[in-house]
Amino acid sequence: MSSTSSTQDTILKTRLNQLECHFTWALNKNDIDLTDLLNRLEEQLNLDLGREAGVARTHSCMGYVKFLLGSNTEALSNLGRSVELTKSHGNDCDKLLVVAYGDLAWLNCIMGNFAECESYLNKLSEIKEKYPSVPYAEVLGEKGWTFLKFSRKYYERAKECFRKALELDPEEGEWNAGLAIALYRADDMFKDPVVIDQLRRAIATNPDDDVLKVLLGLRLAAHKKYSEAESLVEQALERSPEHPHVMRYVGKYFRNEGSVDRSIALLKRTLEKVSNAAFIHHQLGLCYRKKILNLKQAGSHHTKGAEIKRAREQCIYHLEMATELKISFIIAMNELALQYGANRDMSRAEEMFQNSFKAAREKKEHIESVHHCYAEFQQYSMKCEPAAIKHYTECLKINPNTYYGRKSAKSLQKIAERRIEKNPSDGQAFGILGIIHKEKGEKQQAIECFEQALSFADNEDYLIDLCELRLSLQ
Repeated sequence: MSSTSSTQDTILKTRLNQLECHFTWALNKNDIDLTDLLNRLEEQLNLDLGREAGVARTHSCMGYVKFLLGSNTEALSNLGRSVELTKSHGNDCDKLLVVAYGDLAWLNCIMGNFAECESYLNKLSEIKEKYPSVPYAEVLGEKGWTFLKFSRKYYERAKECFRKALELDPEEGEWNAGLAIALYRADDMFKDPVVIDQLRRAIATNPDDDVLKVLLGLRLAAHKKYSEAESLVEQALERSPEHPHVMRYVGKYFRNEGSVDRSIALLKRTLEKVSNAAFIHHQLGLCYRKKILNLKQAGSHHTKGAEIKRAREQCIYHLEMATELKISFIIAMNELALQYGANRDMSRAEEMFQNSFKAAREKKEHIESVHHCYAEFQQYSMKCEPAAIKHYTECLKINPNTYYGRKSAKSLQKIAERRIEKNPSDGQAFGILGIIHKEKGEKQQAIECFEQALSFADNEDYLIDLCELRLSLQ
């Protein structure tokens, strides 16, 4: 290779690396379930018909996914379609083309189509000359949606992008909706007032978006604001009875509020109209789980036995369908394993949990949920409290402030308090309380519990562990 050619390659790479597009956004292939993502994008195309901006964005994402899957020709086709749809907006669409042009420059370079690559780089230079003030809100918004769609690991990055876009264009509905959904999915109940406020802003700028209304309804109901919540949900149900995502959340709302049979009926009707229905099957599984609990509370197991058996069969069926339709659907796998355990099918439960642990480690997500559910399986199905304590503790240590972290802390506290009530000199029980306080950052309470544990403990190995925990707080 000549020095001139080498210099040209360096210049080209530098120009490409400076672009804002999927190829430069540090999207790690290992963080993404590509098959599942592709299915969701294809479903999104069906839901966004008539909304050119949404369809164009989806084609842009699909182009990059097709590239990751090795289908460069299909990738080019999707990116080309994205450009066509964006241009149909009219003359003032240049900023909306930045991401697709960047992707096309990269893809053509990778395919060896250097003239086409240079052409797209020139188009981008012209846009920058026309609009020199960067970043563009349109690019930040598209980046935010990409992070939101590609992996839950990118939710924080998605929120940052939407916030920056809204600083530039505070009334844009797309970015307000994106931030609201990103905040909702982060599932930090401590920040609910922020989520609720943003959902209200998003609805104000997207008055026809019924998914946002149901999400707000769910959060309001969690805070006992039932009248407003029910009004929003019923409005969404009346306006969008065919929209699978609306129905998914409507079903969740009615299940949470005790109307399980209504939720089942709505979700089953939706199931008939959705091709990729893993999330609907999952919601149905959760409905039948709630039905089992309701039946147990309504009468003795003897009088309700046949109904409980039918409900559990339906629960297992829908969860099995969810896990078959969506590979590595970890939350559904966890619930299915728990239902196998409740059905006394211990070998299948253990196998499913091991698959869930494997998927969580490979994807580097949901690991805390697997530990928590496996702890419940050990505690209630296997009656093995030491294993339950171990996995509740593992979950707590990952993050005490998540949904599963808080649930694990609560379960550990119940175990410890029950044991202390039975035996006030139970050193291990005080050690469990010490660990809960330690992980929550409650240093003084942790020290006091560990010192009580040390005064009662008689197992040498456990004493060593307690000493190390106590010393770590100094």
